[in-house]
Amino acid sequence: MRRIGAHLSISGGLAQAVARTVEIGGNALQIFSSSPRMWLAQLPKKEEVDKFTGQCRQHDIRPVFIHAKYLINLGSPEPSLVEKSINSLKYDLKVAGLIKAEGVIVHLGSHLGRGFEMIREQLIRSINNILQVSPAGVELIIENSAAQKGKLCSRLEEISLLLQAVDSLKFGWCFDTCHGFNAGYSLGKSWGNHLIHFDTVKEIKKLNLLKDLKCLHVNDSRDEFNSGHDRHENLGQGRMGLKLLKEYVNQPELNHLPLIIETPGFDKKGPDKKNLDILKSLIDEKNR
Repeated sequence: MRRIGAHLSISGGLAQAVARTVEIGGNALQIFSSSPRMWLAQLPKKEEVDKFTGQCRQHDIRPVFIHAKYLINLGSPEPSLVEKSINSLKYDLKVAGLIKAEGVIVHLGSHLGRGFEMIREQLIRSINNILQVSPAGVELIIENSAAQKGKLCSRLEEISLLLQAVDSLKFGWCFDTCHGFNAGYSLGKSWGNHLIHFDTVKEIKKLNLLKDLKCLHVNDSRDEFNSGHDRHENLGQGRMGLKLLKEYVNQPELNHLPLIIETPGFDKKGPDKKNLDILKSLIDEKNR
């Protein structure tokens, strides 16, 4: 069965995210490990962990991903911020090990105008440092960005370079449809009146990235193709539209991947059952 889920709140405790997944009809899950506005928190208590993992087993919720905090910037010129980012990711990896999550998905941050090559070695050192404490079976998963000013990994070449340099079985990546669309990646030869910069799947195969791709974030975009913005929209209400999203989730090379939505929700309260039902309807019968 195709694994389909959403980024959901842990308000009220970790197990509440499982209940919310069941309520909207999902069988996979993404969460924050703690408040996204705090660098660190106490590790969850054993009772809370046991309740969460037990509920996941009972309802067959898998895989589970933790999304790292947006505060993180491994590309910062400030050593104190890099250190906080490293420690935060180490914390998330520890929590992921406790709750049997597959990995921690992270935006690496921004080079702040210095360029990728200038901070490449800094990123590699930081990632190697972080992976030293990654529990068995837990991966650090970098996510593509939408090409906002200075944001890292909007180009798949950057992701490829980091994966090759680190060369660890505990290191993978995630592709977000909204981010890719806004960075000039799509499917086919054109989008509207625009020639696409890159055919996503062809680039993934060309860069030998398919084996390390762990998850597909399925989000529509509020902004035009190649806009360089990062604003998610509900499925079918954005500039990508259902036809293109359907092509993504049914690509033969991608149809083994778990699908996670991070949409604003039709009620503006976050990912909801309506978005998840739309996503399910896009999946061809042979790929379900």
